[in-house]
Formats: sequence, structure tokens, C-alpha cells
Amino acid sequence: MELAAAKLKFIEAWGKLGSEWGINRTMAQVHALLLISPEALTTEEIMEQLSISRGNANMTLRDLIGWGLIEKQHKAGERKEYFFADKDVWNIARQVAKERKKRELDPVLKILNELSTVNGDEKDPEFITFKKSIKDINKLAGNVDKTLETMLKAEESWFWSSVLKVFK
Repeated sequence: MELAAAKLKFIEAWGKLGSEWGINRTMAQVHALLLISPEALTTEEIMEQLSISRGNANMTLRDLIGWGLIEKQHKAGERKEYFFADKDVWNIARQVAKERKKRELDPVLKILNELSTVNGDEKDPEFITFKKSIKDINKLAGNVDKTLETMLKAEESWFWSSVLKVFK
């Protein structure tokens, strides 16, 4: 396989993977392109290489910056903005986990905490079932939250050695 074909295949595959991570396909494809580019790219270069519109490129770049997955650079003497992605996959995984936690898990935990204070008849089977379900889901979500917090603070080697100990 030639490099050009391999790059296209990677960009397409990263786009599919990104949608599994909660990032839209185009956003993941732009990230993939920046990930495999040795130099920072301009909006125009991104548009050309991925055949996307300026509006789509600008919105996607803004979202990627918001997710903390890319950064904007300026080169001395140039008006164009350049974009680059961190190439460290551990940093990428932690950043995606951090954003998904903030966007998905934190709001669920807030709701579950509210729901755990519901009042009712302790003898009513519906109330008992509801209360137990909320308590169990809250406990699971709390454990996921603690695991993610550990991952976000951990160094890669420590995290993986700890995970592997669990499976031994």
C-alpha cells in the first residue's frame, strides 16, 4: 500500500472510530489529518485534502479546539492560522475521556444525585424498585467517574500496569 492510500485509509478509519467516541465523523477526520501531518496545516489545506467546505472546516476546527484536541498557531509574518494536533495518543485518549465525562457523565451524576433524594412510601414496591435502581446506577456511575478521574491524573505506564493487574 502506498503512503497516500494508507493516509486516506487511516483518515477514514479514524472518522469511524471518532463517531464511536462521541465525535462526529468530519471532526475525527480533520483530527486524523492533523495527527498524521508533520507540520501544522491551514484551513485551506484541510479543506482541500478532505474536500470539505470552509464553513464545515471552520466549525470543525473550532470544535476540535474546544475539545482540546488541536491547537491554533500563528507564524511570524503570516496572517493565516495554522492548526496542529498533539501526536501523543495517551494525551488524546485522556482528553477525549475528559470531554466525554464533562459532557455526558457529569450531567447524569447530577440528575442521579437529585433523584436519590426522592421521597415516598418505603413499603410501596414501585418506590422501592425506583430507589434501588437509582442507587445502583448512581453507584456504577460513581465508580466510572472515579476510574476516569484516576485515568485523567495517571501516567500511561502506571495506568496500564494497574489495569493489567486486575486481569491477572
